[in-house]
Amino acid sequence: MSQPPSAARRAWGWARLLLAVVVSACALAGVVRLTVPATAGTAGEPPGVRRQLAFLRAALDTGAGDEAQALFPEGYFFLHALYGLSWVELGMREPADGRSRALREARWALSRLDSPAGRAPFSPGLTPPYGVFYRGWSNWLRGGVLSLEPAGRRDPAGVRRFAEDSAALGAAFDASASPYLAAYPGQAWPVDSTVAVASLRLHDAILPARFGGTVERWLREVRRRLDPRTGLLPHRADPGGGAPAEVARGSSQSMIQRFLVDVDPAFAAEQYARFRELYVVTPLGLGPAVREYPEGVDGPADVDSGPLPLGVSLSATVVTLGAAQAHSDAPLASALAGYGELAGLPVDTPWTKRYAFGLLPIGDAFLAWAKTARPWVARPPSAPAATVSWWWRTPLLILLTALAAAPWLPALRRRLRPAARG
Repeated sequence: MSQPPSAARRAWGWARLLLAVVVSACALAGVVRLTVPATAGTAGEPPGVRRQLAFLRAALDTGAGDEAQALFPEGYFFLHALYGLSWVELGMREPADGRSRALREARWALSRLDSPAGRAPFSPGLTPPYGVFYRGWSNWLRGGVLSLEPAGRRDPAGVRRFAEDSAALGAAFDASASPYLAAYPGQAWPVDSTVAVASLRLHDAILPARFGGTVERWLREVRRRLDPRTGLLPHRADPGGGAPAEVARGSSQSMIQRFLVDVDPAFAAEQYARFRELYVVTPLGLGPAVREYPEGVDGPADVDSGPLPLGVSLSATVVTLGAAQAHSDAPLASALAGYGELAGLPVDTPWTKRYAFGLLPIGDAFLAWAKTARPWVARPPSAPAATVSWWWRTPLLILLTALAAAPWLPALRRRLRPAARG
């Protein structure tokens, strides 16, 4: 005579059932996140970005900038800059009379860059003062704010400051033996100069042109100093003459490819094709990702790259989404965004959206900026040949489907056994 199940056995049965439901629900949620579009190209507004920015503003108001500064030297600056740039991107997608919120938030972010806290990590003794990193990114955001303002009603002080800072950058490039200005004393990263030169192109697009010669000289000097292993701009350069000092790396290339299209679209297309060839990979066949070092080269992780599982940099992968959008590479941008929706563990509410449970707001800032990226000066380029197939999701979908079904297989086998004996 069978005995009724004990309370402990019943509790264990309910716990297993609950675990099975949770595992299956998470796997099926992953299927949905992997298949629902996460980008809107360069014309539409990417879904969820405004809610990301709502989360970021609340985080900034409660000290996220100072927390980011404790993680890496430009944390405070970058978090505010990317927040402001994302609002500029959204404002550019709106009619002129609907940009008030975007302008307000972008100006607020710019004011934080102009503060003592924004300038704190940088040296006033550099040329230009505070270095090319600080001047380049600030100038890019300042030009973005002016781009949102109606041409006849731009803030005169903002126009004057943009013209003065652009002139300081232009003079520094003209006087330098290297195309790569210093960001810190004795240290130069080509990505920082690329941002600064893009801001000079932006100046000539919205104010009377004056930096065409400076930009052309910069391009000539850059072509003479490409990384010999990859044919790309190096990660780090000698601050004196600009000779490559470190092989091209994904964490800086992902940004260079985002800005270079606004400097010289033809040169940018060549560089982007080479970057995709050497750095965009599919580790274990599970979705596209971006290596920190070119295939065949291994190197150490650092604060720029983050951890490097299988040689892949998460930060480079996120920012490459923006580079792909800027180059009209919709298949790669869509795949990277879709993979991010799965692997980034997003938490949605009606008011906010955050990734990785909101533990690292700087990651959300980079992702929001990447999702909204598009050229500001150049026309959107023709789409390059696709390197991501339409079926890139298939291995992940199979894996998630198997994961959703796995908790129910033992019960299914038990049900089928009596039928089989009968």
